[in-house]
Amino acid sequence: MTLKKLGLLPLAGLALVMLQAGTATEALAAPCPAITVASDQGIAGAYPQQFELAEFEKLANCTLTFSENPSIGKLNGMIVGNTSLPPLAERLPDEPLVVAPYDSIGKYGGVFDMISNNTEAGTSDLLSVRHVNLVRFSDDLTTIVPNIAKGWEWNDDFTQLTFFLRKGHKWSDGAPFTADDIVFWYHSLNMDKNIFEKPKSFMLAGGKPWKVEALDPQTVRFTTEVPYPGLLSHFASHYAQAFQPKHFLGQFHPDINPDADKVAKAAGFESGYEMLLFYYGSSDWTDVPSPMLRDPSKLPKLPANIQPSLESFITVSDTTEGRHYVANPYFFMVDTAGNQLPYIDEQDEVYINENEVRILKAINGEFDYKYQSLTLPDAPILMDNQEKGGYTIELIPPISSSVIGINVTSADEEKRKVFSNIKFRQAMTLAMNRDEINEVAYYGLGKPVQYTGFSPVPEFVDPKWENYLIKYDPAQAKSLLDEIGVVDKDGDGFRDLLNGSKLVVNIQYATQGIPGTVVELIAQHWNDVGIKTIFKEVTPDEYRSAQSANELDVMMWTTSQPLAIHLGNNDLFLPPFNTYFSMTNGLLWKQYIDSNGENGLKPPQFVNDLKDGINELQAAVAGTPESNAAVNKLVSNMAENLLFFGIILAPGPVYHRNALKNFPTFKTASYEFYRTYPYRGPQWYLDE
Repeated sequence: MTLKKLGLLPLAGLALVMLQAGTATEALAAPCPAITVASDQGIAGAYPQQFELAEFEKLANCTLTFSENPSIGKLNGMIVGNTSLPPLAERLPDEPLVVAPYDSIGKYGGVFDMISNNTEAGTSDLLSVRHVNLVRFSDDLTTIVPNIAKGWEWNDDFTQLTFFLRKGHKWSDGAPFTADDIVFWYHSLNMDKNIFEKPKSFMLAGGKPWKVEALDPQTVRFTTEVPYPGLLSHFASHYAQAFQPKHFLGQFHPDINPDADKVAKAAGFESGYEMLLFYYGSSDWTDVPSPMLRDPSKLPKLPANIQPSLESFITVSDTTEGRHYVANPYFFMVDTAGNQLPYIDEQDEVYINENEVRILKAINGEFDYKYQSLTLPDAPILMDNQEKGGYTIELIPPISSSVIGINVTSADEEKRKVFSNIKFRQAMTLAMNRDEINEVAYYGLGKPVQYTGFSPVPEFVDPKWENYLIKYDPAQAKSLLDEIGVVDKDGDGFRDLLNGSKLVVNIQYATQGIPGTVVELIAQHWNDVGIKTIFKEVTPDEYRSAQSANELDVMMWTTSQPLAIHLGNNDLFLPPFNTYFSMTNGLLWKQYIDSNGENGLKPPQFVNDLKDGINELQAAVAGTPESNAAVNKLVSNMAENLLFFGIILAPGPVYHRNALKNFPTFKTASYEFYRTYPYRGPQWYLDE
């Protein structure tokens, strides 16, 4: 098995091959060519658009000299808890990642202006600009490339995945980053019931925990009880970073520091766990409020305002109006001219929940980049004002579809009797005029589709499932409703519940998740077949709170489900079939499973079949007959049971100001590859 197949760069961590006598000194002293993706000068490495240092110097026959942002000392001074900076050579890893900018070597400086709805809403496209993980997807969305890790190795049956880290890599406070930080993240945080009462499904393989062990400071091994070839894909695309600073958070963990409670009490907390939760929280979502927002009164006694990070930017301010970030002085990437990244000095994020206000600010060129919360109905006015506002709008081919779900485990028992009936859900999908929705809301640019759990639908899947019950057939919808006894009992023109009480379907929606025009049309279509439907716009936080409390009749959001992501993430096939931040269903089934039958509702057999199916898929190697068979079983199961209805697969607008350089055309505007992560935000720069 070759080193490249194992995920190791051929020259990573190796000394340069000795050059011929008489030329070595001259060659090693030569400056490196500042290549870019646009002008690579014939220099190509093992992975697209990036190199390990030794690899780059060997290929370019040069020695790379490093430079830093002239403002980095000032920026470091804004990070509470950081000491004065050592020289750049002591801040970079021994083996920094060398990245080729898309178009040009950038220039330092500037503030990257951002906008989101509010904290934890409309933020992941911004989080992903500075995100890092062990590996990532390249911008072709098929190739997994090194990131925090410089390489990896599988065993023969895909039950062991070993990562090789960069010697000398440091956290944002200058402390060493090692394999122990990965072991700490998994076993001391995610598997500790004092922090997470129950492990998240993506932290398990075949429903069982992993074993994570440090073989040495730069080598960490993941072992699973069942084959899990999708684990690498998980790390390449998931928001949950596979590391946390043991040197910092460990001082509050009673299992690591016997004096954790004493440390915590000196800072005004009751216990080490309380202080640990104050910093880390009980969530690994990276935009949860920081200590600065949770309780500013505690800040004077804290060792730092946030825990150290490996990301390109560090939070230095967090309020109800927005957040502010500065460049990480210990960031591990350099460009091909040796400049430490990121180029941009600071990031500033403001919260604006009103869509009309966000659009107005976009037209005025008041932020630098956005695509989350922008929808195709927003595109015409944005495109009409591009020249005046100094920005560009690109309509990106879709893999994301607007999706709707009927709450099959509604807290209202009478509604549950109706909503859980498959014939009711069949009627509701047939009552939707998707062609009208496409023309009115999406200008005819979309494609009506059914929800299959996979988008794009793999070519080996029977195409009938993507078209399953999407034909507009109000007569058949009415017939199905009559058949199950959902009829107009009081003569008011609208159908009633089985016990004769009023049936009113209440839709609460957030424009971050679905355009209001789409909701209005669906409500009209359902009213037309006698299902009284009313709708109301709410904030994303209000929507998510109501959804997680099982208070919604209908769930609505935009989602995409590439096969590559399912290989490492089972969220969409286990109750509640997605996360708090997206669209869920079957919450009472999840309660039943989590409580071992003591609470909630026992799920039907097809839910157990979905669990078995995703386990089969994740244990198989992609592209094999076993993998394809598992996909087909999942697709037919998900489509036939109509937990969710697909609506329209439509392009999405991506906005960036023209002053933002090295900004590529996205291959897709979707969450699933973790938003902007493949498009290399650290090498963006501002030119104005």
